Amino acid sequence: MNQPAFKTPLSVEAYLEGELHAEVRHEYLAGEVYAMTSASAAHSLIAGNLFAVLHAHLRGGPCRVFMSDMKLRLRHGRDDYFYYPDLMVACRPEDNARYWREQPKLIVEVLSDSTERIDSREKLFAYQNIEAMQEYVLLAQDKREATLYRRAEDWSAVRPGGEGLLELASVGLSVALEQLYEGAGA
Repeated sequence: MNQPAFKTPLSVEAYLEGELHAEVRHEYLAGEVYAMTSASAAHSLIAGNLFAVLHAHLRGGPCRVFMSDMKLRLRHGRDDYFYYPDLMVACRPEDNARYWREQPKLIVEVLSDSTERIDSREKLFAYQNIEAMQEYVLLAQDKREATLYRRAEDWSAVRPGGEGLLELASVGLSVALEQLYEGAGA
C-alpha cells in the first residue's frame, strides 16, 4: 500500500460502490484509496488454516469468523476507514452490515514485506479503539512466529511459549503454530 489509487479524496459511498465491481480490493483511509497487493501461497495457507480451525471452533455459537473479503469499518471523528483484515471474529448480533463489520473481538493479520510496518503500527493503534476488540494477532509468513496483543494486557506484545501454542482467550481457543503453518513451508 504505497500511493493512493485516486488523486482526489473519494466519498465513502463512491468507495463502497466501486468495491462492489473492483477486480482488486482497496482499503479506504479517510478519503484516500489504496490498492491491495495479492497474497502469496504461504500467506493464503496460513490464513486458511486458522480460518478452518476458528470456523470449526465457533460453529453453533454467536461468533462468526470472516476471511479477507469482509471489510472492517472504523470511524474516527468525522473520518471513515475501511480495512480488509486477513481474519476477524465478530460476535455482536447488531454488527451485521452486509459488507463490513465494526466490532470484531479478534483480528488476525498475516504479515508480508509490504504490510508489516502498517500492520504492526498503524493498524495496531487503530484497532485498539474498537470497543469490542480483545485480541490482535500478527503471524509471520516466512517463519513460525506469532505476536499477540491483548486489551487485558495493555496491548503489549506476547509471543507463544515453548510449546508453540497460540492462546486466543477472546474465543477460548488454543492452537498449535505447527497446525497454522501446515503446508506453508515455514
